[in-house]
Amino acid sequence: MVSTRRPPETRRPRPARFPVSCQVAVLGGGLAGMATAARLQAAGVSTVVIEAHGHVGGCAGYYRKRGFSFDVGATTMVDFEPGGVGAELLDSVGMEPVPGERLPGYVAWLPDRELVLHRDTRAWHRERLRALGDTARHRAFWAELDRLAHVFWDASRAGVRLPMRRPSDLVHNLGAIGPRNLPLTRHMNTTLGQALSRHGLRGEAPLVGLLSMLVEDTVHSTVDRAPLINAALGVTIRGAGLTRATGGMRGFWRRFTEHYRTLGGQLRVGCAAQSVHGRAGAFEVLTSRGVVHTEQVVSALPAATTARVVPALAAPLRPYLQRDEGDLGGAIVVFLGVPDDEVSGQEFTHHQLLQDYARPLGDGNNMFVSVSAPGDTDSAPPGHRAVMISTHTELADWEGLTAGDYERRRRETGERLVGLARRVHPNLGERARVWDVGTPRTYERYAFRPRGAVGGARQTPSNANQNAIPHSLGVPGLWLTGDSTWPGLGTVSCALGSRIVAARALKAARRTAR
Repeated sequence: MVSTRRPPETRRPRPARFPVSCQVAVLGGGLAGMATAARLQAAGVSTVVIEAHGHVGGCAGYYRKRGFSFDVGATTMVDFEPGGVGAELLDSVGMEPVPGERLPGYVAWLPDRELVLHRDTRAWHRERLRALGDTARHRAFWAELDRLAHVFWDASRAGVRLPMRRPSDLVHNLGAIGPRNLPLTRHMNTTLGQALSRHGLRGEAPLVGLLSMLVEDTVHSTVDRAPLINAALGVTIRGAGLTRATGGMRGFWRRFTEHYRTLGGQLRVGCAAQSVHGRAGAFEVLTSRGVVHTEQVVSALPAATTARVVPALAAPLRPYLQRDEGDLGGAIVVFLGVPDDEVSGQEFTHHQLLQDYARPLGDGNNMFVSVSAPGDTDSAPPGHRAVMISTHTELADWEGLTAGDYERRRRETGERLVGLARRVHPNLGERARVWDVGTPRTYERYAFRPRGAVGGARQTPSNANQNAIPHSLGVPGLWLTGDSTWPGLGTVSCALGSRIVAARALKAARRTAR
């Protein structure tokens, strides 16, 4: 019999036994948590990441089955181009860019037309006028959106801080936005729907349909509720650059986790944070595997979970949780492992589909189809591709079901989504080697999201930007980051939030050391 044990020099060191001590304990190994820990570790602050799942990633994670690797949430990395928020993260921790497919854009399939959301800005400008209208009103609307996007992408990359809690935040933000762009902040409480109405375009079904899809995917809101500035950023993510890592999110996380460990960071997976007690400089984090002693704690868990695990933050978080409870949503994802010829007839690997202008979005009316790149054998066996079909859903629709009713709804929903995706790939799923469907119950069970809610609250002027959950609720040594805090949703937001929190935790650590 051939031994399968690794040679001694290649075996991973056994994790240290509990109890463990560090300067900063990070709760949650999603992108916000891992990015915060890596930034601190690279700056010389010792960290431990505590993750309940068997591997890191959270809602930007993955799972494997029969040789396929599927992304369970985010399928692309946003703004990892030179100068971008994601690239700044990698630079700050001394990590090389992650190899992957640099998407040239993706196709939007509207009920009565198709258009390509090109990465190239000039091509996108031509395409949107061709497909959605080329009048003075259209041009004025797009010019306004473009200016907002340009200014606030730059401000985001400069690390703008919200909500502002102290004079230093105001001074920093003035520098990030620039005095000449300060008048644009008047749009903080404006919605995308109001901007469309102001330009006389609220009744343009194709334009509103496309924008609705884009803002639901990026700020999880509707045209009439989405903050205009946030919507402008969401609508332009294709221009900020989308990249699918080789191997999908698993490929990204393999590299990022290895680099974090190389920096000296400690990672505890399969280890649930149960409670946090103590004070700044002397916290105890009780986990399912023992106690972590730490000077500071960063919670990258959902806000509701943070309130349960960290009693000191329960009361400060309560008003935010009550405010946002009705704005939580879920997701459905179909995972297919298929032969290459079922998806090889399209130039683009990513597509977004809207079925009906008049129906509410979600449950298949707005869905995203992501396909691994040809030849990406880290995502699929040779000759095959990994396919993810995702759509939003209401949490209540999946609650209170019997086991039989749940399985029936899950199966029927999966079949319907695959059927709708056949508009792009006519033979999709006919010879699938893997066919799985994830629902809010799946995210609750495997990603430990309360009720299966993903992505944080749907953004509106009343809960975003200056009204967002802050990174500090006034309890020394305790910090929050992730999709429940500013700036909110998506990988780029988590990377930006990690930058803010890591800077503050680093400052506190240096003050303690003195």
